[in-house]
Amino acid sequence: MERLLMKGNEALAEAAIRAGCKCFFGYPITPQTEISAYFAKNMPKRNGVFLQAESEIAAVNMVLGASAAGVRAMTSSSSPGISLKSEGISYLAASDLPCVIVNVQRGGPGLGGIQPSQSDYFQAVKAAGHGDFHLIVYAPASVQETVDMTYLAFENADRYRMPVMILSDGLLGQMMEPVSFPDTEIKLPEKEWACTGHKHRRTHNIINSLYLQPDMLEKSVNDRFMRYERVKSECTLSEEYLCSDADIVVTAFGASARIARSAVDSARKKGIRAGLFRPKTLYPFPETELKASCRNASAVLCTEMNMGQMVYDIRLILENTLPVEFYGRTGGNIPSPEDILTQIEKMNRRIKGGALSGSSI
Repeated sequence: MERLLMKGNEALAEAAIRAGCKCFFGYPITPQTEISAYFAKNMPKRNGVFLQAESEIAAVNMVLGASAAGVRAMTSSSSPGISLKSEGISYLAASDLPCVIVNVQRGGPGLGGIQPSQSDYFQAVKAAGHGDFHLIVYAPASVQETVDMTYLAFENADRYRMPVMILSDGLLGQMMEPVSFPDTEIKLPEKEWACTGHKHRRTHNIINSLYLQPDMLEKSVNDRFMRYERVKSECTLSEEYLCSDADIVVTAFGASARIARSAVDSARKKGIRAGLFRPKTLYPFPETELKASCRNASAVLCTEMNMGQMVYDIRLILENTLPVEFYGRTGGNIPSPEDILTQIEKMNRRIKGGALSGSSI
């Protein structure tokens, strides 16, 4: 299989085209602009449509229209741009429309900065828009994984008729690594629900998110949450590294997990039994797998490039059975392996001294 050296943003866009994406609607914002630029250059050559919308709001609603017509469609942005798209994302979810949304995160709040961050965890997992709904959220940790998850994102968006988010960041988007693409030809599913005209059929398909009768809206939401239960049982992904005998389990997602893994290796060299648990899907969160990874642990360290967001889910899932501490950097600063190792060493000394035990901190 051929391997190419590609920047994360460009590899993601190439994977999307190969996965059958035929329409991309976006608006430039650092650090994701290379995604739009790659589509602008390559979509017209490959029987696809690229359109730079007049705004992020327009872009996401163009995705809604294309998806309603049965087309694999995608948009991308960075943190404040995703905020502008949130109303449209809610409409997409309520209309049971598949699409892929990419967030190459930058520091915030507000305009913040253009450096990498992971401070959109809450936005992606808890509040991507108004109302009762979820997105499938993938958190890649390498350029190759970004490619692989792009294929998965389109596949599962169609399978479950729901929007899927790839939660990248400025580090993964801008770095270059060798990647390979699957050789298999993508077979697009039939979409009997799509608004493509009658085509000699009597079925009249309508895409809608408005329900004026409370009982009808409640049924729609309940049906959707039954589908989410399938998603939980079929789509959860995670990685466990050296957790079987770990005293301290480090939890991290995305780019932070790469750094945390180096810290875990350094801790092992110093005789500290550390391990790493990495959720690859942030929704559905791999709850059972997290509990299994912490089965022999004395404590957990959650590290993120924010002020503490995933840590609340870690504490909730572990149900106060272990102390859970947090270490993070924000503002576009990236923690170093040495920073995380220092936290592991401090925790280890307190465990050995009996000062770290009991419920979550």
